[in-house]
Amino acid sequence: MSNSRTYDSDQAGGHPPEMHQQDLDNLIKQFDNESNFRNLKGVLKWLVTAACVVLSLFHIYTAGFGLLNEVSHRTVHMAFIMGLLFLVFPRRRPNRPKVATTMGLAYGAFYLLIAYQLVGALGSQMPAWWGWGIYAFAVMMAISALPLSFLGNGHKPGWLDWPLAVAGAGFSAYLVIFFEEIFIINVGFPQTFDYLMGGIAIMLVVEGARRTMGESLSVIGVLALLYAMFGPQLPGVMAHRGYDVIRLVEHLYLGTEGIYGIAIGVVATYVFHFVLFGVLAQASGLGQLFIELATMVAGRYSGGPAKVSVVSSGFFGMISGSPVANTVTTGAFTIPMMQRYGFSGRFSAATEAASSCGGQITPPIMGASAFVMSEMLGVPYNELILIAIIPAAFHYLATLCMVHFEARRLGLKGMPSDEIPRLGDVMARHWHQVIPLVVMVTLLLMQFTPFLAAFWGIILTIVCSYIPLLLKPLGFDRLDHESVLTPRRLMYGLEEGAKQSIAITAACACVGFLLGVTTLTGLGFKFSGAIVGLAHDFGGTLSALIPFDLVTEDGLTLFIALILVALACILMGAGIPTTPTYIILASIVAPALDDFGIALLATHFFIFYYGVLADVTPPVALAAYAGAGISGSDPMRTGTTAFRLSMGKALVPFMFLYAPSLLFLDFTWTEFSLAMISGVLCIVALSAAYIGFFSAPLSRAEKTLLTIAGLVLVGNSPWLIAIAGAVVLVILGRNYRSGQSSLAVA
Repeated sequence: MSNSRTYDSDQAGGHPPEMHQQDLDNLIKQFDNESNFRNLKGVLKWLVTAACVVLSLFHIYTAGFGLLNEVSHRTVHMAFIMGLLFLVFPRRRPNRPKVATTMGLAYGAFYLLIAYQLVGALGSQMPAWWGWGIYAFAVMMAISALPLSFLGNGHKPGWLDWPLAVAGAGFSAYLVIFFEEIFIINVGFPQTFDYLMGGIAIMLVVEGARRTMGESLSVIGVLALLYAMFGPQLPGVMAHRGYDVIRLVEHLYLGTEGIYGIAIGVVATYVFHFVLFGVLAQASGLGQLFIELATMVAGRYSGGPAKVSVVSSGFFGMISGSPVANTVTTGAFTIPMMQRYGFSGRFSAATEAASSCGGQITPPIMGASAFVMSEMLGVPYNELILIAIIPAAFHYLATLCMVHFEARRLGLKGMPSDEIPRLGDVMARHWHQVIPLVVMVTLLLMQFTPFLAAFWGIILTIVCSYIPLLLKPLGFDRLDHESVLTPRRLMYGLEEGAKQSIAITAACACVGFLLGVTTLTGLGFKFSGAIVGLAHDFGGTLSALIPFDLVTEDGLTLFIALILVALACILMGAGIPTTPTYIILASIVAPALDDFGIALLATHFFIFYYGVLADVTPPVALAAYAGAGISGSDPMRTGTTAFRLSMGKALVPFMFLYAPSLLFLDFTWTEFSLAMISGVLCIVALSAAYIGFFSAPLSRAEKTLLTIAGLVLVGNSPWLIAIAGAVVLVILGRNYRSGQSSLAVA
């Protein structure tokens, strides 16, 4: 962030700089890699628009009238996406030129290594010019990875982008065109050219992930491939037999375990449709409806604008899928409003960021990761919706509690009645915009396929947007006429939906490397074995130091394992979108908890929650940094505050692992009731301790006791819960009486 945009807004009542739409768009591009599109012009713009519209129409048609076979559907999707990627996304501008040069050289060396091994393995089976051709392509890829100014960094594609776009579309189109020969006639016996195309595919997927996601994910993909290739040279438990590039191409390119694996399958059948629905729903005014409903529900209470931010961001986050875009879109309205009513810029931006990240864990849509989870676990999506209700409620309860206590501490009031819309007026203007969402959720609950539900959601969003025009001659003038999806706006929505899917597709293709290597080498079991071993070592040592057997060795070992897994989730999720983060964690980290007898569904929810938490965890808290750009507050301090406001999201996974009844697993009313009571007390106690206020200011000793008691309440020991609960009730009860006495004196 440039310091020129930052001012001292950490004090309550600061006023942010005026933000125009261009400023907001720049913020999204700065912090959301997935939306960093070129501003194309002329013939190229129309070419890209046409390709995006065709791709969107292809997915709408297949969602409603039947998918192609598995491989063909995924390869058609990838052919469009990879062809568009190098035209739509600019080469990344290096913040640190020396580091960028070093990384570029490393990528170049990797591309040349792939070419060298391919030519070495296939040299006698192909013409010499094929070998020189693959070397030339690797050199071109190596040049593209370097931060060279003459290659172009602006909004016009450079001279290397065109051949990369053609090759990107080509390696998937090759599988579509020669589908019968590759997958039916010669199945199990790939031809020489198949291997060459596979090598090109590996290079382009790495470069595509680097261009759209940055270094984090592409480095993980490269390391996974190097791990597979050089297994025999590795020490200790990490060593394995090793696989040459020929075997990797067969596994990653010519099968459904790598590039075209489950990750791309979910994107091409579920994620794309819901991204497109979200874009069209927002264009039709659904986002404005959410804000008005949230204002109506929460605006009148103490600290109303902040509570509006929490509720509206939760609504909007369900259909947005991007915490950064959600933060900027709703934050453009809520953050300045919070500051006008007395909240500091830092707290305002952090509240918006924490709430926006919560949208991805909130039923009934929950972002794209829930569809991946449903596919990986074989659990019907309508069951996941029900399972997610209690954990999501706890997250928002925690955020609302801290917002409420901060408002009470500052003595802030609610919004005036003339600024709060009436339900009748809101529904009179927007009732037609609710129909697509209601129909889509109903179809999901009725166990129709998610892509069919999204199909009807998209179709009804388009159709219902015309209701104001159709009813206007009948005298219905109160409906929102600005939300009609005219042909121009519809085309823009179809284009934007396809563009929003490019980065997530590239990321999931790169994640396919990790999934494929994991199945080849058993990497997940080795990683989980290391975590289990560390947990047992630390658990045994610490249990010997705790007197009176207050905590068993098994209980302490499980707790340490959960801490290690949570840290791994946050670190691996830094700067990577939620969906690829979840896929990585599910394949590498999740097996670590299998040895502790934890239900597989609970394990996946645990890593899912901590993967989402990475967006508000410094030093890569992108959603918080975007919010800080609107409020003018310090980005790092805003990220720290957003992490604290996301406390509910950090504690809820421990709650439902210790009490699976919260996920309706092994359900008993006794465990469920105890977990609900202890969970609410835990959230209230920790929220009050963090803010330092309940009904009156809390002393340092009271905050310390509330923190300790709140953490104890996360566990599953009834007598410890009873003691901690009693401590919380006594402290908060005394504080409440103190607050009432102060009011009486005043």
